[in-house]
Amino acid sequence: MSLKAIVKSVPSGDSLVLRNRPAPGQIPKERVLHLADITSPRLGTASREDEPWAYEARDFLRSLTVGKEVTFTSIHSLPPNEDVPRDLGHAHINGLDISLELLKNGWAKLKDLKRDPTDDDLLKREAESEAKSAGKGLWNPHGPQARTVHYTMPADSQAFVNEWKGKLIDAVVEQVRDGSTVRVRLLLPDGEHQLANIALAGVKSPKAAAKPGDASEQWAEEAKFFVESRLLQRMVKVTILSLPSVTATPFQATTAAPAPASIFIGTVLHPAGNVAEHLVASGLARVVDWHAGMLASSGGMERLRQAERTAKEKRQYLYAGAAAPTSTKTNGTSSSGGSQSFEGAVIRVWSGDQISVVEKDTGKERRLQLSSTRGPKLSDPKQAYYAQEAREFLRRRLIGKTVKVTIDFVRPKEGDFEERECATIRFGGQQSNIAEQLIEKGLASAVRHKRDDESRSPEYDKLMAAEQAAAADTRGIHSGKEIPAPKQPLNLSENSARANQWVNGFKRLGRIPAVVEFVAAGSRFKLFLPKDNQTLTLVLGGIKAPRTARNASEKSEPFGQEALDFSTRRYMQRDAEFEVSNVDKSGGFIGALYVNKTENAALALVKEGLASIHDYSAEGLAWINQLYAAETDAKQARRNIWKDFTGEEVEPEEQPEDDGALKTEYQDIIISDVRTTNGLVFSVQILNTEGIASLEKLMRDFSLHYRAVGPSPAGFVPKGGDLVSAKFSDGAWYRAKIRRASPVKKEAEVTFIDYGNQSTVSFSNIRPLDPKFRSLPGQAHDARLSFIKLPSEDSEYYLEALERFKDLCQGRKLIANTDSKDGGLLHLRLMDPSSQETAGDPLASINADLLREGLASLDRKGIRYAGAYPAVMKKLRESIDAAKRDRLGMYELGDVEEDE
Repeated sequence: MSLKAIVKSVPSGDSLVLRNRPAPGQIPKERVLHLADITSPRLGTASREDEPWAYEARDFLRSLTVGKEVTFTSIHSLPPNEDVPRDLGHAHINGLDISLELLKNGWAKLKDLKRDPTDDDLLKREAESEAKSAGKGLWNPHGPQARTVHYTMPADSQAFVNEWKGKLIDAVVEQVRDGSTVRVRLLLPDGEHQLANIALAGVKSPKAAAKPGDASEQWAEEAKFFVESRLLQRMVKVTILSLPSVTATPFQATTAAPAPASIFIGTVLHPAGNVAEHLVASGLARVVDWHAGMLASSGGMERLRQAERTAKEKRQYLYAGAAAPTSTKTNGTSSSGGSQSFEGAVIRVWSGDQISVVEKDTGKERRLQLSSTRGPKLSDPKQAYYAQEAREFLRRRLIGKTVKVTIDFVRPKEGDFEERECATIRFGGQQSNIAEQLIEKGLASAVRHKRDDESRSPEYDKLMAAEQAAAADTRGIHSGKEIPAPKQPLNLSENSARANQWVNGFKRLGRIPAVVEFVAAGSRFKLFLPKDNQTLTLVLGGIKAPRTARNASEKSEPFGQEALDFSTRRYMQRDAEFEVSNVDKSGGFIGALYVNKTENAALALVKEGLASIHDYSAEGLAWINQLYAAETDAKQARRNIWKDFTGEEVEPEEQPEDDGALKTEYQDIIISDVRTTNGLVFSVQILNTEGIASLEKLMRDFSLHYRAVGPSPAGFVPKGGDLVSAKFSDGAWYRAKIRRASPVKKEAEVTFIDYGNQSTVSFSNIRPLDPKFRSLPGQAHDARLSFIKLPSEDSEYYLEALERFKDLCQGRKLIANTDSKDGGLLHLRLMDPSSQETAGDPLASINADLLREGLASLDRKGIRYAGAYPAVMKKLRESIDAAKRDRLGMYELGDVEEDE
């Protein structure tokens, strides 16, 4: 009786493994059919080699029958093998006798028959004779192709992976051990065959029984059959991705050489696609998170996630009890009542994985955890160094910047840990995920979530890929290096005695770079000096801000909390500069704080109505006029502490002529350098002074001293604020001050303190300044034109105005009057002593000349002292009117002043 079956596999060129068509919910049974009256070469094993032509004969029969339906007849039953029935018989496919096809193509031989030949026997004998005559298959006179077959895994697994990683390799699936593990024959160049075990990347199916009597996990046999029916003995493309060895845990090194692997991790591609994706979509495998690093870059992990969502929707097999997938919210509100997605400014970095952001629309501060990200712990000595590096990484990239926040989930309160919103933070023009960058630098790790934990970053696979890249390159926490915890910085404000040792040095240095580490009150800051690993307390001089409660038993003064919040949001963890003028009795340094080079923190607090002027400490400040103007502005607007101000003390808008004006004092000057960064600024030397006379003598001695310059002293590295001797572009040496230095580039930005020029000088052209040349203060003073400004750089008149200023001023002896002082910046009215107009008109100036030629305009925003000089302002306005009348410069097309 003829039966029908599907060919599952072909063990050799004369045997077939058959299975029934599957019934719903049942795994089909198998049987082995040995083709009667023929024999074919046997494939080898690890202990014996292939017989000649064994692979080719098997491959012919495999290509002809695997996966197809055949009709077979059993003529004799053989003893079963491990409960699998075995038969001797004949088989036909599409009406063709399979044995006859093997004989025709020379891939089998007829056995000696012990019976009288039948017509079929004669036909087969004739087919064998024809194949022999034609030299087909086994009868090929040239013999089989040379082939080396490796039945065991490569001895040097890592070298094999390094050679073949990421490459597509032709292969035949020889065995399916379970749904996610197969054994393949890799068809390598030059006839080399390598048998290898492959774990499908990104997925894990239930474990099938390894031998009879063992129990399989639920759905394991279904998963195995799913893969067998599609891949067993099919030609596929295999990509080796990795060894299964787990990478070193962060902060641990792996020094022992890896043992030979028993399996590789890779992908198996059938012409119909990646079997792993189909396996997951059918609910017969789960996604393996820790393989994301291998698959995320190619999009493979996202396809597996999509397949997983499909399986959950179907609720089949492994996902029968799964909840229906929910889409991630991108708007609406979070559990805390705040927006789910918003833009805001980063005001604080708490650690390597937590920041605070102030919402742009509501002003609400929200403390956020980076989703699925774990930073190093500062409390662990092994992690402390990287904890500080991670925090600094976030600070440099995010503090003060506008970011886009998406709340992914809320981590519930657990033990000592408070409830925390977990978010994806994007920044910059590329909208980069800061968590991904942090992990890629080796400064954090991706959290290992539980299998069914849906509370995770929507870009979790990218985070895993970033971690794998960091581990592969042994970056940061994956380096295995034990770096000692950073030393505690020296607190210069520990007591007044220590602070007094440093105050004079700070005064000489002028502005000193620092980081605002903490804001204790509106006008009290803790600064960190990274170059010297020092901290200090800075109290803003000249102002008094409301006090803030230091503990629960105290009460803040009115607007004390508002002042603290203002300074925290504006200055916390910012790069800043500070100047020191004195020390208080507790060791706090009194001085000024500058952010972004120009923003004076004291002025900002006073202008916002969150501080008042402290008259005693404000005396002598170079910017006292600006301070009073800021307070007047706050009073008039009734901001914060002035909300109940009656206005009786506000000075009238029309001020007396000499109110706020500096005493007229004409000085001979020469402009030594002109700079155009952040507006027109130039350097002047004040002539006919004791300082200039001393400079001439100093430069003569200086030139002789540095005529033969020796090498730098051993260990000399220029640092910001140092006074040095530096070589200028003319080849001569001059006194200079280091603005900032780069030990990596071995160069420094310097200001030549006697002439004002700024330049970048290599360390090889910098020497320590001899003490005998330090006593004379620098003779160059920074200055700007009072009352006026040149056109903006994008104006077509800018270059003409700049060149005109240089023609009138640079390198010439001029007369100057200082109208105002802004810190160390002089606001000058310049006069040409050789001009007849200057001799006849005391209000004539180069400032007015530039206005008269239409090459400048009044600086209404940058000048606050205009009301103190009504006569000068009248002269300047007359110059503007004349330029407009004559259509000169920027007025050639009409009155443009209102558009500025």
